[in-house]
Amino acid sequence: MDRLGSRCPLPGYLRPSVLICLLILAASFLSYPVLRTLSLQLHSAITGSYVSGTYSIVFVNCPNEQIARDIARYFWNGEIEEATEILLLIKTKTSKVRMLFSYIRLVHPFEIPEVFSLPMDQGDAHYLKWLEEGTGED
Repeated sequence: MDRLGSRCPLPGYLRPSVLICLLILAASFLSYPVLRTLSLQLHSAITGSYVSGTYSIVFVNCPNEQIARDIARYFWNGEIEEATEILLLIKTKTSKVRMLFSYIRLVHPFEIPEVFSLPMDQGDAHYLKWLEEGTGED
C-alpha cells in the first residue's frame, strides 16, 4: 500500500514534474515577445536585412506652418537643421519597390536618400483598379 501511494500522488496535488512543466510553459509564454524581438534583431544584424516594424512613420497635424517648422527641426551632423524638402509620393506595385529604390539611389543627390515604402492595406476598388492598369506587368 505504501508503494502504491508513493507512485500516485494524493488527489488535489500536482506532481513536481507537472508543476515544473507548467512553470516553464508560463515563462516561455511571457518571454516570447522579448525572445522574438531579440531573435529578429540578431537575424537583422547577421544578414544586414531590415526587420519589418523596427521603425515607424508618424503623421502629425499642426495648426499652422510655424508649429510644423518648430516640430520639424532636427539634429544633423551636430547642428540643428531646418531644410525645405518636397515629399514625393510614388504609388507602385510592391514587387517593383526594390527596383524603384535602386533607381532613386542612382538619381538622388543625397548620399543617403530618405526612401521607404508602406504597403497599402485597403483602398477604393476603382482607384486600385486604375493603379493596377497604370503600373503594368511585373
